[in-house]
Amino acid sequence: MIARYANIDLNLLIALDALLEEESVTGAADRIGLSGPAMSRALGRIRRTVGDPILVRAGRHMVPTPHALEIKAEVRRLVEAAQVVLTPSAPVDPARLARSFAINASDLFVTVVGPALLARVARQAPGVVLRFLGEGHADLPLLRDGAADLGLGVGDGPQSEIRTEPLFTDRAVAVVRDGHPLTAGPLTVRRYADAPHLNFSRRGRLTGPIDAALAEHGLRRRVIATVPTLAAALMMVRDSDAVGMGPERAGASMVRELGLRTLPVPLDLPPLRMVMAWHPRQDADPGHVWLRGVVRATVAAVVA
Repeated sequence: MIARYANIDLNLLIALDALLEEESVTGAADRIGLSGPAMSRALGRIRRTVGDPILVRAGRHMVPTPHALEIKAEVRRLVEAAQVVLTPSAPVDPARLARSFAINASDLFVTVVGPALLARVARQAPGVVLRFLGEGHADLPLLRDGAADLGLGVGDGPQSEIRTEPLFTDRAVAVVRDGHPLTAGPLTVRRYADAPHLNFSRRGRLTGPIDAALAEHGLRRRVIATVPTLAAALMMVRDSDAVGMGPERAGASMVRELGLRTLPVPLDLPPLRMVMAWHPRQDADPGHVWLRGVVRATVAAVVA
């Protein structure tokens, strides 16, 4: 099929449309920005390709042949269709958008940003449905495979074929109940390591960057439990002497509402880089461009 069309110059279709509209080589040349000789050469090629003169001299004017009149409307339709295909997509009208977006988000984003995002979307685009997907146990290529339209969470570095946009940078802080022993006096590395710890990890991990940092001081901590979500971790911290961990900026509202306290971790920990991620095939999709803008604005409003 490709070989069949390999020798057809589709630029001739535009030239043919101009010639049929103007019925003049000079007029057609002016219409599409070619020189007179270039349009004359194009007419010659069209005649050889179509097997018809297309335009013939009649006194001082040129007139279309019967075949030219027969194909004129179809040529116009094809040129207009090509213009639609090759013209950049117009910005979407959110009020008329009827679409479902799947968002693969950490529980932090769903809990902290989700309510405000849902309210903003409802105001702008009542026909849009948001499907928040729970983070799976394994790192599935949801964005690449099209199972998710957008990813929101901690950026773990560049990913093949995936676009990422930084949303904000946070830092990890210790989270404890009000009146916890660690709130009395300076929090040293030793006191921090000796306290019982509670991890939140969707993979069920018992160790992480904290343990690597403590090892540099020759210390180890005791993890008494691990839970898959930050919300569950904070609830357990509220009712025990366990020390939890959370993002300072993004988790501030949850910590405040649960009556918890945050303490600076006395370790050199890497920053938490929160990102928005998507597959390149959706770079220019008008609906997806709108969604990214809404997420960006919502995060800026919610995360102080």
